[in-house]
Amino acid sequence: MTLDLSLRELVPEAVEQVLSEYARGFGLDLHLWAPLGSGEMTHLFPSRQSDLEGPRSTSLVLAVPLRSGIELVLEGRGDIPPHFEPGVHVLRTTLERLYEQSEEIRFFTYEMSERYEEINLLYSIAETLGSLLRIRDAAPLILNEVCEVMGARRGSLWFLSPVDDELYLAASVGKERGEDGGDVPGDEPASLSTAALTTLTALVFRDGRPLILPGENEARGDSVLSVPIRYTPPSGEPRTVGVIHLMGKRHGGQFTASDQRLLSAIASQVGASLENHRLLEASLERERVEREMQLAHDLQMKLLPAMDAFDPVQVGGRVEPAEQVGGDFFHLFRLPSGRMAVMIGDVSSHGFPAALIMALSISAATIYATEVEAPDRVLRGMAQALQDELETTEMYLTLFYGVLDPEAGELVYANAGHPHAFRISGDGEPERLFATDPPLGIGDPDVYSARTIPWRAGEDLLLLFTDGLSEPLDPAGLQAGEQRVLDTVQALHALPARQVVEALFALEQEGDATRGDDRTAVVLRL
Repeated sequence: MTLDLSLRELVPEAVEQVLSEYARGFGLDLHLWAPLGSGEMTHLFPSRQSDLEGPRSTSLVLAVPLRSGIELVLEGRGDIPPHFEPGVHVLRTTLERLYEQSEEIRFFTYEMSERYEEINLLYSIAETLGSLLRIRDAAPLILNEVCEVMGARRGSLWFLSPVDDELYLAASVGKERGEDGGDVPGDEPASLSTAALTTLTALVFRDGRPLILPGENEARGDSVLSVPIRYTPPSGEPRTVGVIHLMGKRHGGQFTASDQRLLSAIASQVGASLENHRLLEASLERERVEREMQLAHDLQMKLLPAMDAFDPVQVGGRVEPAEQVGGDFFHLFRLPSGRMAVMIGDVSSHGFPAALIMALSISAATIYATEVEAPDRVLRGMAQALQDELETTEMYLTLFYGVLDPEAGELVYANAGHPHAFRISGDGEPERLFATDPPLGIGDPDVYSARTIPWRAGEDLLLLFTDGLSEPLDPAGLQAGEQRVLDTVQALHALPARQVVEALFALEQEGDATRGDDRTAVVLRL
């Protein structure tokens, strides 16, 4: 197969610039290929690596179809992180639009070969849109060139904001005499008022059709040409994404249908570029949010006690947020005389708001657990510290805090509304450790009580978990899911505590994944 297009047509300057900037900006190894037939490929970009044989089987390979029937291949080599893959797909779409723009320019070159300046304008705009990654930087440059070539006194460019779905003025060029405070001379066209321009913008945007307003005096050249900026996706209905206005002819006369056609062609290029930039910015924003959420997840996990610091036979604990961050947590404190304190909490929500309450709770727990030992006094201090935040966010927090004393043979605990707390005896029988008070954020923050129960060192297990572990196991209600957790612990209670926790989290394979919530479990044997 012989390619009918030249290398420059296959790799326009705008395409080369975007590929170069994208590869350099994101540290990617990008290549562009064209088919020769019989499965052979010719290397197009980067030009300095023309001796390569073809795309690798391990690469991320995406097709870039052209209107001419040729299907180019975009290759991303090397180890591309998963969160960069959407950006490469957006780049592929950007290249398709750039090639469409180039082909549109060739079409207008054929159709309007005698309008040399106007054709140069179209190329200039394509180059500007292709070389600048920020559409806001390109807008005044494009508008200034359009006004210069089409002989317009003034121009304005309006874009639809994807954030608030409102039209905003992206660029405005040209200044008529009289705008410095003096009178507009009689031979100059009157300026279109701000209110009239706003109304005209809304009208053209709403109807999606170009409009020529003839001036009162043709010699003064005071007509107005307004064209909607449209974007036509590969599939689906075209939509309007902005408006471009030209106001007044420098040398008199009215804007014509020919002017309208040229400005519509320019608007089509701008519309495609606007959509490409929107997709690219949206992709980059998603990547930024994902990176920040991953960082938040890592920081939240570091707030939890490190399991490597505890004997896996005696202590096991694990938290898995439903999202990247969540509201479940547990904490462990070594106390004098071989005692150990344990806390588990469940915020009444999940996601980022719950994660903030979780972080505040761990901080408060660390402060009060090191100042006092009595579980009821620890909960009282935490309730007072978190009261304002819980009221503001309209959330509450179930909390269990217990102190195990193997030597004295007792467990002293305070339970603020946490339903899943059990002592598993040496023979596997569970005993529920009922709540002593309402959850934090619901009850009186100054009144919390404690309870003492016997504890057989080395035999009994303390089992604490949140409802995110049990609810997916019971589509009909809560009790069956909780019983499934208890049955698992009863069957495995002789194993090391950490193995019991891992077995509990393995139950997720039996549950309903759509009922996702933060999951936490703690098992202690002292």
